[in-house]
Amino acid sequence: MDRAARAVVGAAALGWAFVTGVTSGAGLALLVVAAVLLGTAAVGFCPLYRLLGISTSNRHQVSRSAAR
Repeated sequence: MDRAARAVVGAAALGWAFVTGVTSGAGLALLVVAAVLLGTAAVGFCPLYRLLGISTSNRHQVSRSAAR
């Protein structure tokens, strides 16, 4: 579910970047957001989630921060 949501939001950000104009500041920012979201959706790994101890896996896992 999480990967699908990141892919949808990433695709929307990509589309909005082209509507806004990819050479504008907002367009470039949207391109970066889209690249990060689509990339993390494609590989199934989000470094920010790891840093925050968040797991969206279906398997029961105890995060490092919860185990302390």
